[in-house]
Amino acid sequence: MIAPTNLNEIFGQIDIYLFDQILRGRIPPGSRVLDAGCGGGRNIYYLLNAGYDVSAADADPNAISDVMRLAADLNASLPPTNFRREPVEAMSFPDESMDVVISVAVLHFALTDEQFEAMLESIFRVLKPGGLFFCRLASNIGMEFKMVQRRGRRHLLPDGTERYLVDEALLIDFTNRLGGVLADPLKTTVVQNQRCMTTWVVRKLEK
Repeated sequence: MIAPTNLNEIFGQIDIYLFDQILRGRIPPGSRVLDAGCGGGRNIYYLLNAGYDVSAADADPNAISDVMRLAADLNASLPPTNFRREPVEAMSFPDESMDVVISVAVLHFALTDEQFEAMLESIFRVLKPGGLFFCRLASNIGMEFKMVQRRGRRHLLPDGTERYLVDEALLIDFTNRLGGVLADPLKTTVVQNQRCMTTWVVRKLEK
């Protein structure tokens, strides 16, 4: 009989929709993966533990310190230079150096259209042709009339937070402009009239 396993020890607090991409073989072992806006590293815990070549960027020095400690515990072979204190829109990783870029609950903190676009351009600059971009971000999809516009695409949500909100047309437009194609249809979770989170998965086209 197989002994029970504590799944948290294997997967940590990984986003369930990112876990789905792993199960479907979209992030194969050995991939070079960048977490753009990594926070405390909850979405790279499994990847570090499984021996992936993980990098991360975040403007918060405490977040990067946490992630470097996590990497030292789980995959000490990774160089410290993989973990950089820098904003997503100004990442210094080389062009086309990543097989996968993930960004979970980050892009909706953009303050302006210009910052949002700069974040995406930075992400696609470091992503290899054929690479995968996985993103979860706030949207108005399914709750279009419940959001209170503040300025531009910044909105007050029913849950009391203020976010930069995307819609389907904007995500499709950026998919095309950045030279990508949807790897999955857009999928949105509506959280009981409080907020909407959209999963946006893009494959960067080969040159």
